[in-house]
Amino acid sequence: MLTLVYALVLGGIFFLFIAAVGVVRMPDLYNRMHATSKAATLGVGLILVAVAVFYWELSVAARALATLAFIVLTAPVAAHALGRAAYLSGVKPCEDTYIDELAGHYQKNHKLESVEVKPPASDPSE
Repeated sequence: MLTLVYALVLGGIFFLFIAAVGVVRMPDLYNRMHATSKAATLGVGLILVAVAVFYWELSVAARALATLAFIVLTAPVAAHALGRAAYLSGVKPCEDTYIDELAGHYQKNHKLESVEVKPPASDPSE
């Protein structure tokens, strides 16, 4: 069992290393986000599975797998939101990008802005 834990941790370290190299070596923001959202999620996932296997307790395994589920569900959504915000803000892809599949799908005057939420008006009769 300890061999499985070592293999999972080494696999996780490998994919986290690949994600770090991807952040440093990739030419633009979009490729860097792809490297981090894919490889880092897999690396962290392998390490969390190793934690669950190593401790072999229901409470630890449940927390590790819940954390893994949270990361697997939120990392792609966060990468998509950052990529969309970068695209709408005018961040250009690298010169090797030949096709802009989003061109023409957004209006030229599309702006990213937050919506102000006003508190509900208090009732003077209370």
